[in-house]
Amino acid sequence: MKHPKLFLTAFLLFFAAHAIAQDVNLDSLLEVDTNKKIKNETHYTEATFKTTRLIDGHTVETTQAGILDFKVSHRFGNVNDGLYQMFGLDQATMRLGFDYGINNRLTVGIGRSTFEKQYDGFIKYRALWQSTGKNNVPVSVTLLSSIMIKTLHENIDTKKVTTQDKTSYAYQVMAARKFNESFSLQLMPTLIHENLVDSASMPNDLYSIGAGARVKLTKNSSINAEYYYQIPGNKLPGTYNTLSLGWEIQTAGHVFSLHLSNSIGMTERTFIAENREGRWGFGDKGSIHFGFNISRVFTIKKPKEAKR
Repeated sequence: MKHPKLFLTAFLLFFAAHAIAQDVNLDSLLEVDTNKKIKNETHYTEATFKTTRLIDGHTVETTQAGILDFKVSHRFGNVNDGLYQMFGLDQATMRLGFDYGINNRLTVGIGRSTFEKQYDGFIKYRALWQSTGKNNVPVSVTLLSSIMIKTLHENIDTKKVTTQDKTSYAYQVMAARKFNESFSLQLMPTLIHENLVDSASMPNDLYSIGAGARVKLTKNSSINAEYYYQIPGNKLPGTYNTLSLGWEIQTAGHVFSLHLSNSIGMTERTFIAENREGRWGFGDKGSIHFGFNISRVFTIKKPKEAKR
């Protein structure tokens, strides 16, 4: 052979090119296999919101199976009252609540508020869960039904008001989408039914629609906003739409929220249908209340396997 070195070099180049081609083919096959696996699995969206409450209202999130969520909520007086009332800190109302996850989609809860001495209970079911892959669901949808009983002693025209008269109900559909890691949006069409209203001309069924959003700031904090608009013709006189803005912080085992709102009620009836505090704003005609929420979870029953 006249040019053995040239032949050997050509052979080695051919072998290297063939080996590289084989590697590329193997990588391509692996990528195709991985994509098939992803498409054949359902990937559920996690943490559309950090807790089951945005500020006042519920989110599409449900408490995980076997988890007890203990919630403490405070609402203070009007910031506009100035230094004499320590900008509202001299006055406070509180709600204590317990939410429990029957399974990952079904949550039940109870609570007691000092405002109007209310007791409340609810049941909440996640009908749709935003997901990709095998089941592509663009939004999460959660259904809520709650009952509220006011136990504050009161009489109307010397007639004793019964417990049934003081009972109200709320029905809500929450639809939310997590658009990316930093932004989530939720809509909440709501019906409040009040067994007793002040006059026959007032509606017992009050319709409203709410909107809420979460904007992530850092890994463990976000800005939250919530607004409830009462549909004209379904609004009690002297009531106002509720606007709330909050800063939410997540720590080990806790979620802590600081917020400003023009409502002090912490049940659907009081912060959606019967907010009589005033319009959002500073000054004599405005109403802004400082408040905070604390959420602490406890594992009551360890689930065998996470199921959706």
